[in-house]
Amino acid sequence: MDEQECSQVFAMLSEYLDDQLTPSSCAELEQHIQDCPPCIEFIESLRCSVQLCRKLSKTAPSPAPSAEQVDALRMAYRDMLDRRSKT
Repeated sequence: MDEQECSQVFAMLSEYLDDQLTPSSCAELEQHIQDCPPCIEFIESLRCSVQLCRKLSKTAPSPAPSAEQVDALRMAYRDMLDRRSKT
């Protein structure tokens, strides 16, 4: 594993995942990936993240919380801070 080569791979990953690399750049990247477990792991993680983002963009946004929900969250947050300050 060559860290400089890994850095170059990371810099090209977006284009790779979007099929925007030239065939020769794609071949070089894939050759490095075959022998580099950290790059393999990172690419799989990135690929999953991209898929999740694409799924989320297709769903309707969550409704805004009600005033009561916001107040309850603020109260819970203040309670948590108070408990932390007492320990």
